[in-house]
Amino acid sequence: MNPTRLRQRAAITSAIRTWFGDNGYLEIHTPVVVPCPAMEEHLEPIPVADRFLHTSPEFAMKRVLAEGLCRIYQIVPCFRAEEVGIHHTQEFTMIEWYRAGAGTAELMEDTIELIGAAANAIGVPPPVFVRKSVEELRQAAALEDTTDPVEWFREWVDRIEPGLTAPTIVHDYPSWQAALATERNGTADRFEVYLAGIEIGNCFAEEGDPAVLATRFEQSAAQRTAMGRRPHPMDNRLLEATPRMPRTAGIAIGLDRLVMALTGAAHINDVQVR
Repeated sequence: MNPTRLRQRAAITSAIRTWFGDNGYLEIHTPVVVPCPAMEEHLEPIPVADRFLHTSPEFAMKRVLAEGLCRIYQIVPCFRAEEVGIHHTQEFTMIEWYRAGAGTAELMEDTIELIGAAANAIGVPPPVFVRKSVEELRQAAALEDTTDPVEWFREWVDRIEPGLTAPTIVHDYPSWQAALATERNGTADRFEVYLAGIEIGNCFAEEGDPAVLATRFEQSAAQRTAMGRRPHPMDNRLLEATPRMPRTAGIAIGLDRLVMALTGAAHINDVQVR
């Protein structure tokens, strides 16, 4: 750990909470130990008896939205197995928020403002973001179309992500990467946020059809089975609540990575107590 970075982290966290309060968001708390930890097949949860440590508070927060709270956020520990490296630890801190009546365009503005407030809190100039579609980036890298997910991600990691050193919001992902996002004009209505070359956030315009979500759960379970991994259980409470959710967009930003990007920390362990 680095005491200077921990002071900066505290200042950033305080500024983020102030930004949420000033913008009408309510801080909530949801369970960390859950029966259904994720949908995406690549997320590996940590089991606790017959349950799991959550990989994000997403499912529970959507059930809160269904009960009528329209702007909510959490700053909460999350847990994922098999994630250790310069930008990864098995326990990390997530900033996650949802805004009813909004789409990805509004959440982009929220995100830029929040990161600007975090930068101001430690005397750093707020980043100026550019916005690029996935197709723009692939064309600039002279990549041909591929429907093979393994090849797509290999090209993304090797050919595109190393060039995302400027503050960048990447939008319009392929529809097969929708996860819990809705589809619009043939693409997944979602975006990711890159800062200082680090992917720090992921936003969805939330899918509101429980039948679509159930199909995606089933597809993910089949893929995990084919990988020799335990399928994620379907979250029936989420499916039951989804029809009551308003049109909503939500985003998760890794607090540890945000602090790294704004302070220039070389390793995630510098901004955490390990």
